[in-house]
Amino acid sequence: MIHPVFVRALPNYRIHVRFSDGAEGEVDLSEFVGKELFAPWRNPKFFEQVQIGKHRQIKWNDDVELCPDTIYMQLTGKTPAEYFAMTEPANA
Repeated sequence: MIHPVFVRALPNYRIHVRFSDGAEGEVDLSEFVGKELFAPWRNPKFFEQVQIGKHRQIKWNDDVELCPDTIYMQLTGKTPAEYFAMTEPANA
């Protein structure tokens, strides 16, 4: 299973993330700032607290987190079909 191994906050509500397969780069999250669940991001200090959670999610706290699969697809341009074909066990 592909999972994030590194994440860091960048200016302008972007994150730099690296995944276990070596894919890495920046993802712009600015479109979500202030919207519902992401309202705490209005505080730049809160946004800077991004981390990888114990379930390998990209999170800020227990209420604000992102699915790493979605971030991976956004970063690599892979479709859901392409991504999930990559992550299925070989014997499936």
